[in-house]
Amino acid sequence: MADDKANTLISVNGIIISIVLSTLFPKLDNNAFLIWPALNLVAFSIITIIICIISTIPRTTHGFISKEDISHKRGNLTFFGNFHKMSLEDFEWGIGELMKDREYLYNSMSRDLYFLGKVLTKKYTFLRWAYIIFVVGLISSIFFFVLGINDIL
Repeated sequence: MADDKANTLISVNGIIISIVLSTLFPKLDNNAFLIWPALNLVAFSIITIIICIISTIPRTTHGFISKEDISHKRGNLTFFGNFHKMSLEDFEWGIGELMKDREYLYNSMSRDLYFLGKVLTKKYTFLRWAYIIFVVGLISSIFFFVLGINDIL
């Protein structure tokens, strides 16, 4: 869901940048009062896009848990980032070991949920900032536009 929200913000701001560049910038020669609203809107849109991209950068780990780690119940096979470089045979063996020990299974699942929450907290923090910056950019662009119109009236 967080990635979908980031994608929506990226798309909306991409469209805003396209519209501003294609419609407002060609008119700046005759309408100098549009310079600050246009630059402001483009700048805030770019900042919003950058923050959204940062929020969607995948975070993975080394991708391998040894048999020794599994035997000593140190590895967490419930998170893909911990096993993506393991062979199928070792992974199946590890899952078998995980399933034999109810406490190890539940601890692994609990750790997976905990760290998933940590990752989502970071994503939503970045998204919250992206939305705030987006709204501030819109409001300040409208403010600059109104100031520019008042100057010519």
